[in-house]
Amino acid sequence: MKTLHTLVAMLALAAPVAAFAQMKPMQDGGMNQPGKKTKTAVHQATGVVKSVDAGSGKVTLEHGPVKSLNWPAMTMAFGVKDKGLLDKLRVGQRVHVDLQEQGGSYVITSVK
Repeated sequence: MKTLHTLVAMLALAAPVAAFAQMKPMQDGGMNQPGKKTKTAVHQATGVVKSVDAGSGKVTLEHGPVKSLNWPAMTMAFGVKDKGLLDKLRVGQRVHVDLQEQGGSYVITSVK
């Protein structure tokens, strides 16, 4: 009976270790190290500029699917990382943009 209790205790302790070992490693080496920036993914979209609002620093795009984010084609407003990018945009213009997550939403980081 004592052997059974020992075996059950060993299995209970080993299960979390086995589950942890099967987890995928994190991109930053497993730990967020102070002073070390984590890499933010860049996503691309192609679309047509529907509106530019310099006051709010936003541009509305009718864009095609963004496969890397599992987004279907849609029309939505984006902030811009640098308000100077707004000078490059005109309503009706077809553009290719890079997007990055910033503060829980996606912002345009470059326009081509």
